[in-house]
Amino acid sequence: MAQPRKIILLIDIASEFDRKLLRGIFRYSKENGPWQFYRMPSWYRWDEDGETRILEWARRWEADAIVGRWNSPDAPLLKTLGIPIALQNYTSRSTAYSVITGDYKGTGELAAEFFFKRDFRHYAYFGLKGVVWSDERGEGFESRIGTAGFGVDKLEIEGPENESRMAIAQWLTSLPKPCALFCCDDARALLISEICKLEGLSVPEDITLLGVDNDELFCEISDPPISSIELDVESGGETLGRLLDERITEGSGEPFTVVIRPLGIIERRSTNRHNIEDEYVLKVVNYLEDNMASEITMADILSLAPLSRRSLEIRFKEETGTSIWQYLLSFRIERFSRLLLSSTKPLKELAFECGFRDANNISRTFRHYKGCSPQEFRQKYR
Repeated sequence: MAQPRKIILLIDIASEFDRKLLRGIFRYSKENGPWQFYRMPSWYRWDEDGETRILEWARRWEADAIVGRWNSPDAPLLKTLGIPIALQNYTSRSTAYSVITGDYKGTGELAAEFFFKRDFRHYAYFGLKGVVWSDERGEGFESRIGTAGFGVDKLEIEGPENESRMAIAQWLTSLPKPCALFCCDDARALLISEICKLEGLSVPEDITLLGVDNDELFCEISDPPISSIELDVESGGETLGRLLDERITEGSGEPFTVVIRPLGIIERRSTNRHNIEDEYVLKVVNYLEDNMASEITMADILSLAPLSRRSLEIRFKEETGTSIWQYLLSFRIERFSRLLLSSTKPLKELAFECGFRDANNISRTFRHYKGCSPQEFRQKYR
């Protein structure tokens, strides 16, 4: 029987990101094991003698690899082990070891594109100063917003959040309303949601709120629940497991990089607002999105507004830039594409959940919007 791989984990499992990363690693280990794991307390990262203790334990246990996050991205003593070491970046990316990172700028750009579709004129970003994933998400968001001729009100804090609450409250109050606010992660989005409640600001009417990580606990504990960008973390964990396995087999400590990319946006009520002034058009938009999976008729739509079909269609196009049916079709395609990446259900079942009843027609329609078939899209981006 093969000797098990021995992996030391220096990971704080309090966050959904870390738990998903571990699930991906474990999934790989079950298919390619046996592997053994030892999770050292996260405070070792911050303890003055933590690196020395980890070094001693790794030698005593004869560890094959280390996965974790370190306050110093280089941690020079660990280099003497001569084994693969992969570190999550925090303040900066390690240049000495393998790196678990993300397409942070792309995540910020995705947030901008999401808000653009809702026709906002005021944008804001809330993040952590001096933290690479927060810095770059803010840069991607601001850069993409800038290409459309808009600016971004930014607030980036450092130190304990409790000490910054008053400054955050003053900043939120000063923002022009309605404002599309992108937060560096779900924990910070929850903080914003709580402060908005204390300051009498309405989410999503005054502040439309979007986070990152799709941490369901953080998102659902908020009132209203927070929309969030889903990251392909479990697949990243599987890739990490495979690359560690290869390096251990080769006896190589050659660094590698695992880039975790955004999958799409999981929409909840914190973004259930369109910057649409026409009350009847807004009513129709909300109805289309809420009833996406149902068979919607023109009679259903006309029952929402005391207008003729022609008048409603004209007003709808003036507000949204597209027709009622094109809006519904585009919304269904976007929801279908997100489900293709986040769910393992069969394509026909997902298409039905998005309101498509003709399996043959959906493939042709999807290719028109995305440039490939649903199956090709799933294989390419999962």
